[in-house]
Amino acid sequence: MNIRITETRNPKLQTRNRAARGFTLIELLLVLVILGILAAIVVPKFSGRTEQARETAAKTQIAGFSTALDAYEVDTGGYPKGSEGLMDLVQAPSDVQGWKGPYMKDVPADPWGRPYVYVSPGRNNASSYDLYSVGADGREGTEDDVTNWNKAK
Repeated sequence: MNIRITETRNPKLQTRNRAARGFTLIELLLVLVILGILAAIVVPKFSGRTEQARETAAKTQIAGFSTALDAYEVDTGGYPKGSEGLMDLVQAPSDVQGWKGPYMKDVPADPWGRPYVYVSPGRNNASSYDLYSVGADGREGTEDDVTNWNKAK
């Protein structure tokens, strides 16, 4: 008696075995290319937001300084003098009458970690003061400076 075993091909079984094997290299590379393209589109849009947020923070801090400096001016009759004048908002200067501060808790650095530049009397605001951040590049007089005066464009 001869028993003959024949191999039958079940299409459902073949599909299941193929799916269990995983992805091909080409499929994986295609997915990586698509993810790379999406990242190239999305990442630049978000990276510009960080710099924009820092610029907005600098403008807000300068506005806070302006309020404190105006209160100082009302109390003492003038704005602090010299490049270290912002410290006069925190500690009473020895040569000023009428100081009723402190006008600020401390003098913060700009959002890029650098000190604000204060000049009194100002070059751009001759009757008061100039107050600005040198911005992301750290160089004075460049386009990214955040100032308390209107820059000509």
